[in-house]
Amino acid sequence: MGIIHGYLLMLVVAMGSMATTCNAERVWKRIITVDQSGKKGNYVKIQDAIDAVPSNNVHPVFIRVEPGIYKEKIHVPENKPLITLSGRNANTTVITWNDGGDIFKSPTLTVFASDFVGRYLTIQNTYGTTDKAVALRVTSEKAMFYACRIISYQDTLLDESGRHFYNNCYIEGATDFIFGNAASLFKQCHLRSTSEDNGAITAQRRTSEEENTGFYFVRCKITGVKRCVLGRPWGPYSRVVFSQTYMSSAVLPQGWDDWGKSSTHRTAYYGEYKCFGPGAKRTHRVGWSLSLSIQQASPYLTMNIMDANNWVMS
Repeated sequence: MGIIHGYLLMLVVAMGSMATTCNAERVWKRIITVDQSGKKGNYVKIQDAIDAVPSNNVHPVFIRVEPGIYKEKIHVPENKPLITLSGRNANTTVITWNDGGDIFKSPTLTVFASDFVGRYLTIQNTYGTTDKAVALRVTSEKAMFYACRIISYQDTLLDESGRHFYNNCYIEGATDFIFGNAASLFKQCHLRSTSEDNGAITAQRRTSEEENTGFYFVRCKITGVKRCVLGRPWGPYSRVVFSQTYMSSAVLPQGWDDWGKSSTHRTAYYGEYKCFGPGAKRTHRVGWSLSLSIQQASPYLTMNIMDANNWVMS
């Protein structure tokens, strides 16, 4: 299918169970199709389709990726906002690369542009277990990911900065596999630890009391190969909250680790609210983690934490 001009597709979404209404709309001015076979699309590489979007773009662009395994490192620059990158099914639309050693240079997909949407994609880094290997780096003021699979081993998702929403995503790794200093809500995501021994799911990097950042997990699921902790503080004011989340026995009884920094016991904010499953028992949790009341947890249950009423689509 060629480039379609003047095609209008309006997506108006209600937040529903998140108890917040989203007023975001997106009217597609251009649709680009990527097909690695060269039979159906405008481009055979995803990066070529992104490069075709004008600099300082002001109109929403929909890049449809046909099923296939796309072996390429992809970069969405800051001056190309309003891009939606969408497969049809994450199991059949795979973006993959093999690079490690540097969290900023290794990512398979890097997003700097605002108002980015990723849907129905597998984003993976196959470098392995010997070094840091980021699958997805998000340094975007506003970004959304729906039904994506994000897979690596160490430092899978660099959720670096900005406000982000992850809905119904599968995120897999062993060591600090969700890390960074964004303000992000993870809704109904499956987090799978492949750690053989004491891996950490999160390493949040909030550095001061004034920063409005943190990782917030609502109605998620945690499974694992062996044992892991929920998080450890990359920054002294690290903030992570798990709410209404199923925790398998993969979660170690202590729940959290201080990374050898006992001073963070006073400054880190690690909370749990109405979590359940064998790994959610708080009998042996570290004393500096919190069992939250509904009043304490309520700010972390809705889109308000990211001031997202007018930009998140779910």
